[in-house]
Amino acid sequence: MASEKNINIKKEEVSKLAEKMKNAKLILLTDYRGISVEDVTKLRSDIRNTNAEYKVIKNNITKRALAECEIEGLDEKLEGPTAVIICNDEYLEPTKVIYNFTKNNEFYKIKGGVIEGKVMTAEEIITLAKLPSKETLLSMLAGALLGNISKLAVALEQVRIQKEEA
Repeated sequence: MASEKNINIKKEEVSKLAEKMKNAKLILLTDYRGISVEDVTKLRSDIRNTNAEYKVIKNNITKRALAECEIEGLDEKLEGPTAVIICNDEYLEPTKVIYNFTKNNEFYKIKGGVIEGKVMTAEEIITLAKLPSKETLLSMLAGALLGNISKLAVALEQVRIQKEEA
């Protein structure tokens, strides 16, 4: 039987993790089987650069923290070795980093997660990760708007020229 001291330590771990999860915009669960220490070190560094946190946490502690946050639907994903990625900022960049890592490492898999309070499947997360970045989308929008404005300017100039000739 577990000692009172160990139980209190685990309760504290659960409450700390639950507090992080309550404030998180992204909670991502991944299966890290079959990757080398060198690869996981690089991945941790890349994740840190996106202001996210990468941790390997016991599944039981993660389950209890998710339950404390009233997040349901991920218990079946917490089988086998699980790494947890938590981000309080922009969630798209860490998601892209993990997705790109899975493309180059066949054993590393996204299990599922929570984005802004909504439980999502691995497929939904991968779909989000494939989207262009916010800056790219804004530049595409600006280009489309600028193209239409340029066409309007050319048309107006042609109207002005026709009126002057008439």
